Amino acid sequence: MAEPDEHRSLPRGARLGVDVGKARVGLAGSDPDGLVATPVETVARVLEVPAGADGVPVVTSDVARIAAEVADRFAAVVYVGLPRHLSGAEGAATADAREFAGRLAAAVAPVEVRLVDERMTTVSAHAQLRQAGRKTKKHRSVIDQAAAVIILQSALDAERAAGTRAGEHVDAQAADA
Repeated sequence: MAEPDEHRSLPRGARLGVDVGKARVGLAGSDPDGLVATPVETVARVLEVPAGADGVPVVTSDVARIAAEVADRFAAVVYVGLPRHLSGAEGAATADAREFAGRLAAAVAPVEVRLVDERMTTVSAHAQLRQAGRKTKKHRSVIDQAAAVIILQSALDAERAAGTRAGEHVDAQAADA
């Protein structure tokens, strides 16, 4: 039985999960009700981000591909994994993910982009793929998608538990500054 609209705390709409790596970006998607995360694709990462004539970073092909997926799925929110150290401290990978999320937020606005803790997702993804019988050499093609699925599913679970969006909001305007 469907839940009455007055009891819904979050609007319907697909969600996307993004695992930002140095070479590749994993992408996962959910159904419009935000119940289950599934792998979508792996996108080649663009590391050199040129600035446009106005000084604003150019939309790179990786960000453009994710923005197209956001539009195609009518996504309500995009969750980007924030890699912290086990201690919770932030490092170079965290700064890289924040920068990427800022550029993505500018490209997909007004769709919301949020950062969610992704500690241990790649390790968990490797373990799940091994348990599924995938050979380690073949993991590369899907590991980023598997990590994105874990990031997104944990955000979906947090949404259901709290009744609000998970993670930290990314300000699209700050990315343009």
